[in-house]
Amino acid sequence: MDKIDQQIIDVLKENSRLPYGAIGKKVGLSEAAVRKRVKNLIAKGAIKKFTIEVNVSQSANAVVLISLSPSTSSSAISKKLCEIDGIKDIHEVTGQYDIFVNLSAHSIVEVNRCIDEIRSIDGITNTNTMIILKSWG
Repeated sequence: MDKIDQQIIDVLKENSRLPYGAIGKKVGLSEAAVRKRVKNLIAKGAIKKFTIEVNVSQSANAVVLISLSPSTSSSAISKKLCEIDGIKDIHEVTGQYDIFVNLSAHSIVEVNRCIDEIRSIDGITNTNTMIILKSWG
C-alpha cells in the first residue's frame, strides 16, 4: 500500500459514500484510477467492509467489562458473546476484567436485554456496565 492508497482510505473513512470522482479530486487521480485502487485494496484485504456509523443520540450504547471464573476459557466465552445481537465488538484484555464488550441497541431496554443475555452465560462471574452518555472523535 502506497501513500495514495492511504489517502484514499483516509477519505473513505470520512465518507465511504463519496463517489470515486470526488475521491479522485481529493487525491489527484482520475475516477477510473481510484476505482481500480479501491478494487485492489478490497482484494488485498486492506478494506474489509464499508459501513455506516449511527448517530449515538439515535441509539443506546454501553461498555460491559466481564470477569470470568479462573477455569473458564476466555475464547470460548468470546465465541458465545459473538452470537448475542447488539454486541459490536469483543476484546479479550488483561487486568481486573477478562473481556471488554461494546454494545449498541435501539433503546436502554434492548441494552438491558443484552446484558441479561451476557450474564446468563456459564463461566461469567461478574459484569460492570457503563452506559455511554457522550462520545468524542
